[in-house]
Amino acid sequence: MNAEKELVLKLSEIRATDLPLVGGKGANLGEMIHAGIPIPPGFCVTTRAFDLFIAACPDSEALYATLDQVNPDDIDSVRQAGQQVRQVLMDTPIPEAIVEVVRETLKEVGTEHAYAVRSSATAEDLPEASFAGQQDTYLNVIGEDALLEAIKKCWISLFNDRAITYRIKNNFAHREVKLSVIVQRMIFSEKSGIMFTVHPVTGHRHTLTIDASFGLGEAIVSGQVTPDSYAVDKRTRKIIERKIAEKEVAIYPAEEGGTFKVTVPQKQRKKPVLSKKEILRLTDLGCKIEAHYGTPQDIEWGIVGDDVYILQTRSITSLYPIDGLKYPEGTLGIFFSIGH
Repeated sequence: MNAEKELVLKLSEIRATDLPLVGGKGANLGEMIHAGIPIPPGFCVTTRAFDLFIAACPDSEALYATLDQVNPDDIDSVRQAGQQVRQVLMDTPIPEAIVEVVRETLKEVGTEHAYAVRSSATAEDLPEASFAGQQDTYLNVIGEDALLEAIKKCWISLFNDRAITYRIKNNFAHREVKLSVIVQRMIFSEKSGIMFTVHPVTGHRHTLTIDASFGLGEAIVSGQVTPDSYAVDKRTRKIIERKIAEKEVAIYPAEEGGTFKVTVPQKQRKKPVLSKKEILRLTDLGCKIEAHYGTPQDIEWGIVGDDVYILQTRSITSLYPIDGLKYPEGTLGIFFSIGH
């Protein structure tokens, strides 16, 4: 693989073994494409590009040395160090080699499309740690210049206060965690949400749950809306629970780029988001993804018309009992969680 090729990889070229280049989220997207899961097309700006950007920064070693001195329990210390690092990086131009290969790749995948730009850290979506949500995401990005700016902001978000504190407290060296950026064709979801392939509250392994709302999934992720909730028995594909919420707001993409929030009309608020057919179709995809990885999954999805897209997946790290703590086949046992 030549140096220029290593700066950008199309999602269709990525496998799980490419995690050091594309981060956890990017590796999962590439892996799902090869498993036949419907994924919006796009590409990853790899950690090689991140390294090149950091190397272009004046005295980057001094910035890392500053971070090494931070006391994670001292909020002011974290804030001052983070602000200093982010400002220096914001003033650092993106190296021309990266600009050129991003522009070339964008022409191949379509400059006429809007894109979602997401961060993908090399320590993200791992079984032993959850870095998910710590770095920035930019939706409905339109045009080459706006795309390059969003990529740079994603890189810099690796040094936000929350991420700095998390790395220190979980013994991840700042220099060892790198960032890839996913550039993926924007899906203008009419319905979207989150799916857990095991029940996230009870931990029941045979129950799949789906949260759904109108518009983009950011309204659910950010807690701005109470979504509908559905539960399905994976063994029988029987819908065992429906909770229809009053969905007061929704987030949609704006024509000029970015997103905007709207108030959902009164008559639509208590209308079920998903039909039975859509619930079962999502269930089938969720079970297929879980079977591919061999572990329970936390999945984001979107629906446009009759098309269902999977936007990302990650392993669920908070289940009890912990997978692997099992009795021999054909026997039963009781697990106790003390101080859980």
